[in-house]
Amino acid sequence: MQYLTVKKLLRWIAVWSATLLTSQPVLESEYLISDTKDYSESCPDYKTYAQFKHEPFSEGPMRLPFQRPSVHCRTFSSQFVEKTIKQVTERMVDKDLARLFENSFPNTLDTTVRWHVDGAIEVANSEERLVNEGKWQGAQSFIVTGDINAEWLRDSANQLMQYHPLAKYDHGIYNLILGAINTQAEYVIESPYCNAFQPPAASNLAASSNGQKDVVHPTYEPSFVFECKYELDSLAHFLLLSNSFHNHTGSTEFITPRWIKALKTVLTVIEEQSESTFDKKSGDFKKNVYTFKRQTDQGTETLSLSGVGNPLNSGTGLVRSAFRPSDDATILGFLIPANAQMAVELEKTAKLLQLSQNPLLAQVLEERAKIIRDGVWNHGVVNHQKYGRVFAYEVDGYGSHIMMDDANVPSLLALPILGFVEKTDVVYQNTRKMLLEKQGNPYYLTGEEFHGIGGPHVGLRHAWPMSLLIQAMTSDDDNEILECLTIVRDSSPLGLIHEAIDVNFSSVFTS
Repeated sequence: MQYLTVKKLLRWIAVWSATLLTSQPVLESEYLISDTKDYSESCPDYKTYAQFKHEPFSEGPMRLPFQRPSVHCRTFSSQFVEKTIKQVTERMVDKDLARLFENSFPNTLDTTVRWHVDGAIEVANSEERLVNEGKWQGAQSFIVTGDINAEWLRDSANQLMQYHPLAKYDHGIYNLILGAINTQAEYVIESPYCNAFQPPAASNLAASSNGQKDVVHPTYEPSFVFECKYELDSLAHFLLLSNSFHNHTGSTEFITPRWIKALKTVLTVIEEQSESTFDKKSGDFKKNVYTFKRQTDQGTETLSLSGVGNPLNSGTGLVRSAFRPSDDATILGFLIPANAQMAVELEKTAKLLQLSQNPLLAQVLEERAKIIRDGVWNHGVVNHQKYGRVFAYEVDGYGSHIMMDDANVPSLLALPILGFVEKTDVVYQNTRKMLLEKQGNPYYLTGEEFHGIGGPHVGLRHAWPMSLLIQAMTSDDDNEILECLTIVRDSSPLGLIHEAIDVNFSSVFTS
């Protein structure tokens, strides 16, 4: 039997950074997705189900439980996913790590596909006849984030990423991802400044409230939007989902008039959020198109200066992001990892449009991508007294910069994974060294039982296993990779990878 090398295993470990709570799918021949409707009322809430250990246990010393929901409680199925799990785990010597993979890889399919249709649909209000206007046509997929009945653009894109290599062979997976692209396009067109969305009207799923009374401009429809924090990486992930799907399938089926409209909407937001706070000639204050105010006692949950955010300079080429991928407010609005990701995805989308015979729009994307990429290098790189030339996390174009990293992707640590630099790049290597040391990164947290990068979202005691997976994926050192995987494995006694773990008490975690 051929066993997995560390580097081959890492290719599959990559999927864990996309879905942090976990589970697994089933053969298509066993049941149809529609069958789950007949069992849904008797299915336990997965968040509750996952708090308890279930047999059979792994054959390793940790005896990790099998945490997939019952077959009839799973929300999607794929025989190719099942085969992949079997092929990978059979070749793994570490049976506890194999169980962790077995529980993790199919989680999106098992627990988060709340609604999916393969073809044209009608909206709930037939009088609007939205289908005739081109809206909500084709496959559609609503992918929720964990136990919250809402879809984040970033999260749903990442939750599906591990299945893209299978889409070429599995028509069900192909349609699921195609549907996710189509659904995201509708969200982007309607409310491009928002990060999380309600179920589509045609799904007949109930909308949820986030319990907040936010004051946001541009305004949005609460029955359509769950939360409206403008995060540049949300739009970059819409492009990532499309580019990755094309890369693995060769398909351009998603390039519809609605997708083109969504793409042009992204470009409009980029243009609007490239504006400075003050007029370059007169010096007068210019109120940004996007403002956000929330009544809260947490500074990370709202923007300063009555929802405007701190001032940003002109002429940088960078694009503002009001919030980080953690949903925390930026301190300085030019978030470097998000700009890096957007530059890469614009470049890829430009190449895609060249293939689809849309050279004029492709040229616009290429030019904007270059402006942003140059902005990152010209304004996002600073000289550190200890580490040399490094990437800053946030800048304002005036010379101010925030030196840190957050576990959530896009992050500075993940820059090679995003495709912005090679792992061997000198500036990146300097940055990586800085980020993985307590003296270099204020959110690199160490304790008696765990260590890794955390972030303001969960406080100063919790580090994210995701950061260790990103650390492993950006390393060529087998010892470092194995250490990261071992730490993640040993901190997962429930057979699931947690969101964040108390570095001194690993039994205390957020899910």
